[in-house]
Order: sequence, then structure tokens, then C-alpha cells
Amino acid sequence: QVHLVESGGGSVQTGGSLQLSCVVSGAAGSAYAVAWFRQVPGKEREGVAAIDSGGSTTVAGFVMDRFTISQDNAKNTVYLQMNSLKPEDTAMYYCARRQHRSLSLFAESYSLWGQGTQVTVSS
Repeated sequence: QVHLVESGGGSVQTGGSLQLSCVVSGAAGSAYAVAWFRQVPGKEREGVAAIDSGGSTTVAGFVMDRFTISQDNAKNTVYLQMNSLKPEDTAMYYCARRQHRSLSLFAESYSLWGQGTQVTVSS
């Protein structure tokens, strides 16, 4: 059974940085994609960044110059480095996994989800 566990969220001031981690356990198969999403109450979940088993990445335009996604295969961990944080980045951040290598930032494309980690940016 596959489990995804996020960590690294917290409270920071505007301009600060955080690194989120998503540890994937129990996964099988060499082809996959892992993505980060975020959601605030009352709004739809939005895709932030994704990485596939080949190391290709995609990042949403609204965070492209500030967020970076990477992975450490030896640790089964996907990271989201967030720099120059803004109050509008405040959200619950989730990681998700799909058994397809193609990158996607659509939540409907992913079937496995973690519980989320809260990020709060104060002005």
C-alpha cells in the first residue's frame, strides 16, 4: 500500500523560505509522477509543480520564479523548495502520485494523496 507523508510546513514572514518534503513508501513501478498541490478553504486545489520518474519537471506559472521541485530517489522523497514567499502562498500543501510518467498539474490526474502540510505566510 502506497503512503505519502508531507512535512516541512510552518509559519514564515513574507520573503522567507520553506522546503516541503513528501516521503513516498510502498510504491512499486518505475514510471510515475509526483506533484505538489495547494488549497485554501473555499477554493479548488491548484497544481504547483510536478516531477516524473525521469526527472522532468513542470512548475505553475504563478510560482515559476520562486518554487523548485526536486527528488531524491535514494530517500524516496520529493521536495518543494519555496523561496520569496508571499501571503498569497498561504495554503494547505499536498503531494500526490500517479502511476504515469507524464507530468500533470490537474488534481484529477492523481489517485494517491498525502494528508497535507500547512504553510502560512504573514505580511
